[in-house]
This record gives sequence, C-alpha cells and structure tokens, in this order.
Amino acid sequence: MTTRPEPKRSRPDPHLGAIVRERRQLINLAYRLLGSLAEAEDAVQETYTRWYALSEAQRATIASPGAWLSTVASRVCLDVLGSARARRERYVGQWLPEPLPEPAEWSRGGTADPADRVTLDESVSMAFLVVLEAMTPAERVAFVLHDVFRYSFAEVAEVVGRTPAACRQLASSARRRLRGGPPDAAFPPARQAAVVRDFKRAWEAGDIGALIGLLDPDATATGDGGGLVTAAPRPVVGGEQIARFFAGLGVRTAEVTLLERTVNGQPGLVAQRDGVTVAVYAFHVVGERITRIWAVLNPEKIRPWLG
Repeated sequence: MTTRPEPKRSRPDPHLGAIVRERRQLINLAYRLLGSLAEAEDAVQETYTRWYALSEAQRATIASPGAWLSTVASRVCLDVLGSARARRERYVGQWLPEPLPEPAEWSRGGTADPADRVTLDESVSMAFLVVLEAMTPAERVAFVLHDVFRYSFAEVAEVVGRTPAACRQLASSARRRLRGGPPDAAFPPARQAAVVRDFKRAWEAGDIGALIGLLDPDATATGDGGGLVTAAPRPVVGGEQIARFFAGLGVRTAEVTLLERTVNGQPGLVAQRDGVTVAVYAFHVVGERITRIWAVLNPEKIRPWLG
C-alpha cells in the first residue's frame, strides 16, 4: 500500500495584515489620480495582482510593503491616465469625474466595502477634480503625489520615470493650471449649503427670476450622460441661459424628487425618480453666487448612490 504525499501548502504571507490595511489608502490615492471610482478599484486590484505575482523570496526583500504598493498603484494609474485621454476623446458628450457620497449615504446602497470609501476633503471636491482633468498624466501624478500625499520628489521620480528636478517642474506646472481653475469659495459650507438649498427651491418652483439671482452671470453648467441618458452635449454658459435650461427640465412634472446631499464633501443635490437616483449635482459657489454646476447622469458613474 502506498500513500500519496500531501500537497505542498504555501506559507501564509507574513505581510498580509499590512497590505490589507493599505487598501483604503490605495483607493484614496487612485481615485484622486483617476477621478473614477471604478478605474481606481481596477487599479488597486491590479496592484494586488502584481504583489501576489512575486515569489515569496521577492516579497521578503521588500522592506515596506505599503510603500511598494503605493508606488506600483501610482504607476498603474499613470498608465491608465495615458490610455484614458484617448478614451475620453471618444466619450459621448462631456466627461466628468465620478461623484462620491458621504460615508453614511455610501453605506445605504451596500455596493462598497468600508475599506473602499474615499476620504472626503478639498482634494476630492468636484472643482478640484475637474481641474486635475486638464493636466497631463505626468503633471497630475506629480502634483497629487507631492502636494496631496506629501511624497518627496525623489519618490515621485520613481513613479513617473523622470528626474526629481523634472518632477518639481511638473508639479509647478500643475499648480499653475490649478490657479487657472475656479476660485476658492470665500465663505463657510453652511452658507454654500444655503445657496444650494435656495437653488433647489427655485428649481422646484420653476422660478426663473430666482434662479437667475442665484447664478453668476458667467456661470457654466456641464452635464455628463455618457451617451446612456440624455444630457446637454455641450456646457450651458451664462446665468440666464442656465436658469432657463433648468426651469425647462420641469422637475415638478417629471415625478423627480430633489434631495440635499453632500457631493464629494461639498453641498449638492441628488435627483431621484421612484426612489432611484438618476442624477447627482455638484456646485461651486463663490460670493454667494453659483459659478459652476456639474450634473452627472451617467448611471455607470453613480453606482454608490443607487439603492
């Protein structure tokens, strides 16, 4: 009688606890680099795939698994950004970043693990993310890693494959683009929320005059339907034009309910039909006037809001 040898069991990964704890940090990093939660999740998954593709001996030589994962995730995001520029040129209509709810709202839909929640601060406001979209991939990575996550330029250089001096220039160029974006809000979130609330009431009432009073004369409204739902193909420019556009949407007759919600850490609105979210609206308010409205209607981008 012969006995079969037991299959060889691989030893447990001694770094398992450390790399699991890094997941939220990686999601936060990837979302800021890509502006898309779905792409961020894919990038993090690819990062973990590369970790487990290493041999045990190779993993044993890595002094800081967290730093290794962050570096690899950043490189994956840099590659994604390069290909994303071409994809977004073919995108139907206007492309906007994916809006995120506050943690309590996120958990309602049951679509995300708590470890995947993005920390909401000024670096994920819709205004900030939209300006990041205007940067080159290398500028965006250098800026986010250095200015937001406090990487040294030597560390950034390892990610983008350039010298530290070149990375310093990339971050400087990115800052100039940021200064050319929407100006910072000059008053507390409570006042911003009051302006958004007044906009909601005027929209529900179809009061064009009140809407015009709340909008900056040079305001811009941008919608993203992704070709899956109807959205304005180009930005609507001008306070009066935007007021008439929103009044024409007729929320009162379309059985749509508007709810005040936090969108990417800022006061915003959510439109629901039969209890299902159909649009998420982010606002930029300056001097008690709305200067920017971003409307995300693409159902693939509002997954955390569904349910």
